[in-house]
Amino acid sequence: MEIYEQETKLYKALSHPARLAILDLLRQGEECVCHMEAAFGWRQAYISQQLMVLREVGLLEVRREGLNIFYRVIRPEIFAVMDAMRQVTGVRPAPKFKIGVCACPNCSGEHEQALIKI
Repeated sequence: MEIYEQETKLYKALSHPARLAILDLLRQGEECVCHMEAAFGWRQAYISQQLMVLREVGLLEVRREGLNIFYRVIRPEIFAVMDAMRQVTGVRPAPKFKIGVCACPNCSGEHEQALIKI
């Protein structure tokens, strides 16, 4: 049964709605945590907790730029897995996100851009 352990860890990581939403947001590219806060309305600690799980299974990579921490998907084939599961379950396709204004307090005084679900 040990041969299935890595696979089960990945399935467990995908079995949380917040982590699926984060992955859908990251389909469009790298994002910082403060913009995820603005896009989802979740606390930074909650988002960080979900990001940690996705990093532990090897799906995400982190990059620091000043005070901002950016995340990106390093295993884009995970999107094919998510899309296949959505076909099996008959659930809607992955949501699209468009650029909007980020009002989160972590952005510079000029109001950076964030992704907002349409």
